[in-house]
Amino acid sequence: MNETSFRIGADVGGTFTDVILMDAAGHLWTHKIPSTPPDFEGAVLEAIARLLRETETPGESIGDVSHGTTVATNAVLERRGARTALITTRGFRDVLELRRVRAPQMYDLFFDKPEPIVDRYLRLEVTERIAADGEVLAPLDVADLEAAKAALKQEQVESIAVCTLHAYAYPRHERAIGEFLQDAFPDLPVSLSTEILPERREYERTATTVLNAYVRPVMQRYLNAMRDGLTKQGILAPVLIMQSAGGLTPEADAARRPVYVLESGPAAGVFAARSAGEQLGIDDLITFDMGGTTAKASIVEDGAISYSPEYEVGASVSAGNRLVGGGGELIRAPSIDIAEVGSGGGSVAYLDGAGGLRVGPGSAGAVPGPACYCRGGNEATVTDANVVLGYIRPGELADGEVSIDPEAARRIVHDRIAAPLGMGLLEAAEGIHRIANARCMRALRSVSTERGRDPRSFSLIAFGGSGPVHAAGLAGELLSPRVIVPPLPGLFSALGLLFSGVEHHEVSSCLLSGDRLGAEALGRMQSDLQRKLLARFRAEGYSADQVLLNHSVDVRFRGQASEIRIPVPEPPATDATVKEMCRAFELEHSQLYGHSSDPENPVEVVAVRLIGSTGRRGKGGRIRASRRHVRKMPSRPAYFGKARGTVETPVIDREELTGTQVGPLLIDEYDSTTVVPPGFRVYRDRHDFVVLEETATQERPATGQGDTGNDGAD
Repeated sequence: MNETSFRIGADVGGTFTDVILMDAAGHLWTHKIPSTPPDFEGAVLEAIARLLRETETPGESIGDVSHGTTVATNAVLERRGARTALITTRGFRDVLELRRVRAPQMYDLFFDKPEPIVDRYLRLEVTERIAADGEVLAPLDVADLEAAKAALKQEQVESIAVCTLHAYAYPRHERAIGEFLQDAFPDLPVSLSTEILPERREYERTATTVLNAYVRPVMQRYLNAMRDGLTKQGILAPVLIMQSAGGLTPEADAARRPVYVLESGPAAGVFAARSAGEQLGIDDLITFDMGGTTAKASIVEDGAISYSPEYEVGASVSAGNRLVGGGGELIRAPSIDIAEVGSGGGSVAYLDGAGGLRVGPGSAGAVPGPACYCRGGNEATVTDANVVLGYIRPGELADGEVSIDPEAARRIVHDRIAAPLGMGLLEAAEGIHRIANARCMRALRSVSTERGRDPRSFSLIAFGGSGPVHAAGLAGELLSPRVIVPPLPGLFSALGLLFSGVEHHEVSSCLLSGDRLGAEALGRMQSDLQRKLLARFRAEGYSADQVLLNHSVDVRFRGQASEIRIPVPEPPATDATVKEMCRAFELEHSQLYGHSSDPENPVEVVAVRLIGSTGRRGKGGRIRASRRHVRKMPSRPAYFGKARGTVETPVIDREELTGTQVGPLLIDEYDSTTVVPPGFRVYRDRHDFVVLEETATQERPATGQGDTGNDGAD
């Protein structure tokens, strides 16, 4: 990238697509546009074309396109992935269906496990078996492969997953099956568990490999369409995809292993939040990203992002929850520890069979969208309720792509909710808003109190188009000492894409315990992973001194079924390294579960991990976005509950926020509105971040005061 190069960050959500163009000096141009399902690339390409025209920038000047997308996630949620087959060891075809003995709610007698992604008749067995110690108990039967080949042709499958017993350690049979299938079906993608997840645990490895095969053709078609569209605009720059674990990966890798990019959009937001915390000098943050379809929460502690070894897609709370699970599709892949619930601006409010008010997880999405958009929506949504409450301004939003009609919002909330329940319009709208908040609290608690963390020590950073609308009420319930709303809150995840580097992950399964858990064995495994990872970066044009390395291990007590990831220093490992690792594990175990194990119960290391990253890119310092004039009235009526009723509330923009002001106050911006309710004070710090604090809770203990002092506007 030279001094005249531009870079693009594009984040695709279920309702809106956000695109940012940044020059070499760090100046930003933005465009927000409704997403275009099912062909999500259409909105991205349209927004990029518009920004290139507005800035008179030729496509050849683009250095790279960083992209976060929910295409693969949507394919899983909507069950519209490829027709997939599974080839596995004879006797193990039902591993995918048996799953684990886990349920989202204990003692729920009516819980039904999700239907498996691959139907049983497409789960084909072959005779072969390698024992856990590497002994070949049954050689690979070629006749079984020929029979599987005939069945696959007859069923016209679109993708194939291969997962054999103990292939994570002894992959030769699985690789031979993969070579056979590639020769027999050269046009079909074949996903091997040894390439997708070389870790022990049969169900997790099988489920993750099958999910990869299921969404692989979908992701390949999407990226091919994206590449064709960019080429027509003269953009030949590489496309980098955000991974679930953070960091970017080349499009070819994302097309081959899409299971690693399922949570790419939410991951970008967490990366942006951590960067904001560093800028403000705040180490402990709870991130809250509420868009049009979902709300996501994560945690940054001591300046470090929290990771999870697995998570579920499609559960009521999609997160790597150590205590419950089983309600969605499990993915055993590195990911930022993000809890996600179906509660966004487009979430539909409805009355259930008993006449109770419900909100989500169904969403009006981008098409037709909330009723107030006047684009065919005929269901009441959270956005409609917020318009009725006065929190969202009427008229044009973003770049005029959407116009808010308050009468349409009032009509739909009255007809669908208020009238059937026999209550007032404002009371019904407030009910929708509060139920949406209750769903969001499930995600916030999942990453804080359920992880043994005290929210009173964490600031809540809110972004996404709907995040600043709901943040103050959530912080009050969570007892978080402050809310931080960054500049460009509605495009914050797209901004995170621009400041992320290329990142790759490597893992090696093991079982180190007792005498085997020593510095020599640990250091050898670390060094092997490091050589492998650096070779991968060299193949992509990066030298070893450009790569930042982060070593960790998965640790558990003997007899446990789950483990905790613990960071360790770079090799060579020493006896002190092992002792400190065990001590850190026991402390984290006590904080998570409230107890430790018997002192005589040994510690086991079951996996050694390595993350390599090229570090962050882009200019530091204040975000220099072009200010867009927002047409607004000096005030509008807003409803703040029965106690205060409807209040004629002042309306300002971020630039007009000087000194300290008290609520009620509405801060309208290009891409969102920050609601400052009564009982909160608000100011803008020297980095242009809006900070809210509840006036009645100033004595609460809090860490990381950082740079958010009230020094007024610039």
